[in-house]
Amino acid sequence: MSNAPRDERARRDWGGDDSDTTILHVDMDSFFASVELAEDPSLAGRPLIVGGVGTRGVVTSATYEARALGVRAGMPMGRAHALCPQARVVAVRHGLYGDYSRHVMAILSDVTPLVEQLSIDEAFLDVSGSRRRLGSPTRIGRMLRERIRAEVGIPASVGIAATKGVAKIASSHAKPDGLLLVPSEATVDFLQGLPVGVLWGVGGRTGDVLDREGIVTVGDLARADIRRLTRLLGAVGAHHLHDQAWGIDHRSVTPGRDEKSISTESTFAENITDRRAIETFLVRSSHQCARRLRAGGLVAWTIGIKVRDIEFHTITRSLTLPAPTDLGREIARAASSLFARETMPSGGVRLFGVRAENLQRRSDGIAVTLDDDERSLAAERAMDAVTRRFGGEAIGPASLLSDEHGTDWVPGRPGH
Repeated sequence: MSNAPRDERARRDWGGDDSDTTILHVDMDSFFASVELAEDPSLAGRPLIVGGVGTRGVVTSATYEARALGVRAGMPMGRAHALCPQARVVAVRHGLYGDYSRHVMAILSDVTPLVEQLSIDEAFLDVSGSRRRLGSPTRIGRMLRERIRAEVGIPASVGIAATKGVAKIASSHAKPDGLLLVPSEATVDFLQGLPVGVLWGVGGRTGDVLDREGIVTVGDLARADIRRLTRLLGAVGAHHLHDQAWGIDHRSVTPGRDEKSISTESTFAENITDRRAIETFLVRSSHQCARRLRAGGLVAWTIGIKVRDIEFHTITRSLTLPAPTDLGREIARAASSLFARETMPSGGVRLFGVRAENLQRRSDGIAVTLDDDERSLAAERAMDAVTRRFGGEAIGPASLLSDEHGTDWVPGRPGH
């Protein structure tokens, strides 16, 4: 939950030319609170505060109903109670938010390998290499918002710009639940009237220094003499902020550390009571995990499943394979064996997921079984090529062709 300054004047149509705007910043709206709403939809429309329980705790996240009454991240819970006594307060659940975050980042990684995760709820993407396959940056941004809403059940705001700094500012002004494109030629005009605090590197102390000098907007900073700024902020800080004020930012999107696991899960629009329908989803999810493993040059030693019933009871099960794999059929076989040991919940399954973990790079050399058949890997790699060119529905395992449910439970389709 960001408390960064915003200006409603920036939330307007700046033009539709996205030809030179390949940087996206994706930011989950009030992430912890949104997750709690996804877990318990009965809370929707009511003020909700997530944070430390008790008057000594602090607010971590809050819905917009609570924020409209002055509740902010970092505020003491006692103060939040005084401002919004009717709010429902729930304790932070880091493990749950981590699961949701991994699901969102998996969706982003389906678009491009150039994903730089900044925190649990935001990331940069460079989609320059994805335009031919998926369309313009604006189209990709809209698609991402739709997928995150459909598959994860939470809202996301997207900023699209030519640089990282402007894309991040744009996503902040797209909130709540919106998309804002800043065409390359509109960058300076977009920045000029904003409060100087929107820029990276302008914290409380720097902001106070600039404010005392009458430098209140980004435009003021851009027009300030660089020698004057150097005396105030030092050479490095002065040049860094002055460049930002003119929309100059040479930083590239830099992917972070290797993934520790890859998962695909969905909460269904309706509870599923048919075991065969879950098994169909399981196969599809397994092949999606496998595609992502192969795209990352990874193999998995451990396969797991996650099942949540209508009472929100969740079980996870896993097993370690005799040799690591990046094959969808092997992942599906392991996941199916785990699911076969579980009793189908009487009220149906609300959420189901498949997870590949204990990952290793294929290039490091991997163990193989004596009956290993490289034709299976070749076949699935050929499927990858078709999927990249024609989309996820173009080809799939033959075992799914007779599925009477069609694509109702494809990971990209279920509601949350």
